[in-house]
Amino acid sequence: MAKSKSSLADLFRFTTPAAALALGAAAPSLHAQEDMTKPEIKVETKKDANGRESVYMYIDGVKVHETDTSKQPLPPVVTPGDKPGAPPSDAVVLFDGSADSFSANWTDTKGGPSKWKVVDGAMESVRRAGYVQSKEKFGSCQLHIEWASPAKVQGDGQGRGNSGVFLMGTYEIQVLDSYENQTYADGQAGALYGRSKPLVNASRKPGEWQSYDIIFHRPLFDKEGKVTRRATFTVLHNGVLIQDHTVLSGGTGWRGPHAASEYKAHPDKMPLSMQDHGNPVRFRNIWVRPLED
Repeated sequence: MAKSKSSLADLFRFTTPAAALALGAAAPSLHAQEDMTKPEIKVETKKDANGRESVYMYIDGVKVHETDTSKQPLPPVVTPGDKPGAPPSDAVVLFDGSADSFSANWTDTKGGPSKWKVVDGAMESVRRAGYVQSKEKFGSCQLHIEWASPAKVQGDGQGRGNSGVFLMGTYEIQVLDSYENQTYADGQAGALYGRSKPLVNASRKPGEWQSYDIIFHRPLFDKEGKVTRRATFTVLHNGVLIQDHTVLSGGTGWRGPHAASEYKAHPDKMPLSMQDHGNPVRFRNIWVRPLED
């Protein structure tokens, strides 16, 4: 007898890696089901003063094309940056290229001064210096960050221009020199490491500046630490869509050559971090816009 389709709650009932892998094999589409009851939409037919009927639609209680700003407030005004990639007026600027900006906003993972260095307006990873992390903590957010792998090519595969951008210090978007450099698909530039390969390889040549624009919605956990909403990523690499509202199926931590970590409950806000993987990768123009959950 065929088993009935799993509910969303069923998907999150699996707690072991083996169970999660089994579920993935049985159900290739692991995305959370959309709640089709939201938003709440009501439709009414009303007559005007001349007796003519018109259709009125209300979305979550607000009339379509409502002009009364007390009922439908206008969006707040945000001034965009003066050039592509520049921070808008409501952004939290974490690195503007200056040594003062670096020391004011970044530490090592223990909260002390980072051994990374500022070179030509960029922060550069230093071998064995460990991760660098932001002093400020974030949850769901929009992140802009620019990076460059070394112009001098050394190594291949995962040994070439390797670093990573970690949302909440936990969920990694891979940084790698993926220009004519073959490696496993879920470990190249723009991959959600070990979980989701990018839609395309949009990498520039070694040494050239590249950008990630990331829309991240954090995972939610219940009181028992079980996932009630998985994280999602939308990522543009050099302006090209490479992760299209990707639902993150679990953690991105290393668990050996062929496995990734599982979700583990954590605080609502955590630092942004970048990885020291032994390669002098540079980062610049880093800003964040916190998003509501």
